[in-house]
Amino acid sequence: MAVRIHRKEAVGMDKVVQEFIKSMKLAAGLNTQRIFAAWDACSGAGPYTLKRFFRGGKLYITLSSSVIRNQLYFQRAVLIEKMNAYLSQDSLFTADNKSVGFITELILR
Repeated sequence: MAVRIHRKEAVGMDKVVQEFIKSMKLAAGLNTQRIFAAWDACSGAGPYTLKRFFRGGKLYITLSSSVIRNQLYFQRAVLIEKMNAYLSQDSLFTADNKSVGFITELILR
């Protein structure tokens, strides 16, 4: 007697990867790394960045140059917009994550 195996609907790799990230609870760490990559890409101050920390929507950045910190201080709102736009286009960033989401505040040290 032959057993019939029913075919399942094909699922794209993008959905498989997203489900894997959710099931393994990797979203918070991956989102944090994507936020740091957005800082490097949007600010141009990656080489001058000493420390990065993200918690509760606040991105804390420690810079080695006070001149660059002063220039970026006045561009904080624009930088936040650019970084959030960068993150929204990133396929690995999960925007619906409760613990690590979009950037709401930028604190330069």
